[in-house]
Amino acid sequence: MQLQEKKIFLFSFFILVAILSSAEGKITLPAEDLGYRSCRVTASFELLQGLKLFPDSSTADSGQQVYPTFPDLAYEYKIAEIDNMSPISYDYNEHVRRYIEIFTLERREQVSQMLGLAELYFPLFDELLDKYELPLELKYLAVVESALNPLAVSSSGAVGLWQFLINTARMFDLEVNSYIDERMDPLKSTEAACMYLKYLHRIFNDWHLVMAAYNAGPGVVRNAIARSGGETNFWKLYDHLPEAAQNYVPAFIAATYVIQNASDHEIEASLPIITYMQTDTVHLSEAASLTVISEEIEVEEELLQFLNPVYRRAHVPRIKDAVLRLPVSKVPRFVEKEKNIYARTEDNPNFHNILASAGSTEGKIMVAHTVQSGDYLHKIAIKYGCTIDDINAWNPALSNELSVGQQVTIWVDKQTYNRIQLEQKIILLN
Repeated sequence: MQLQEKKIFLFSFFILVAILSSAEGKITLPAEDLGYRSCRVTASFELLQGLKLFPDSSTADSGQQVYPTFPDLAYEYKIAEIDNMSPISYDYNEHVRRYIEIFTLERREQVSQMLGLAELYFPLFDELLDKYELPLELKYLAVVESALNPLAVSSSGAVGLWQFLINTARMFDLEVNSYIDERMDPLKSTEAACMYLKYLHRIFNDWHLVMAAYNAGPGVVRNAIARSGGETNFWKLYDHLPEAAQNYVPAFIAATYVIQNASDHEIEASLPIITYMQTDTVHLSEAASLTVISEEIEVEEELLQFLNPVYRRAHVPRIKDAVLRLPVSKVPRFVEKEKNIYARTEDNPNFHNILASAGSTEGKIMVAHTVQSGDYLHKIAIKYGCTIDDINAWNPALSNELSVGQQVTIWVDKQTYNRIQLEQKIILLN
């Protein structure tokens, strides 16, 4: 049946749907009966509870919760409407319904919080998706990936709104070191996600396969296609994919439906305690501790971390063009207290504990590493048995952007020096 005919058919039964809905109307389920708590796709939802950014929405638990629910025909009609307006195929089946139930029954509070976070991030996502000529509906991938939490870290080590692993992040020049993790930068990580999605679409030319590849890797999808004898329809390929990739597309379709139709399920946005319109940026000239800043300008440290997720260890290192986002009302106080913040950071025991072991040269030999094509700081640190903190301490003016032929000072122990000398890849400094 063609889409237009399908829409007419569905519309002709819409009144019947409304009657059925009002008759069945609500579903009463004990929370423990839902049985979806172990779902991998929704694991990141749990991390929203730790953000401390939302008003307390807890209520007395009566043991039963009453929520709206609808017949399959209603869901199918609504999803067909989305499908009609998107180059991405929106299908409805039992897998999609399962995730609609997860989002609208078990995860209602998290969906409410995501609706609030969507007001922060969806305008940014739309702008960059449009820049890369990608379907705007791809913004709902971030709902499935991270629950729109820029601080999300998965059990596999994927980080940020778009859940990049460290090696994938480096493909798109996202900086990750001991103090900075640009996978948590909303702007830079979204741009990287757009480039990756566009690349995957060039490979597979099918958005469902792109999503599966984004989740499990292009090699996994290629292998599944090969095992299936060349099948490229996601639903026909379903049984050949790993569980995580199987869940991914139906969860994406359900997330799109739920975010667009939350009011039908009596889910309202829970707005964070601050929006980006209520923030501004300041430039830092020295290293600064978020703990010290929190105390000096009287802002919760958790809020500072949320507004500045790119800075790890609650510390802004001494780097060029370091920027800090603050509540706009606190900017004047920061300017007033700026010198004191820098001084207290230097005197802060926690700050010095972080850096205490960095840059030690006792009993070591100074050598110079000549930067080769493909080198980056983590690779160099692994090669010489040191850390990025060590390298930065030994090379205070070193930029994270390395140039081929550049000399980097390294201090190594005798055993490492002998090994490297045999490999003839260093120059001894007198």
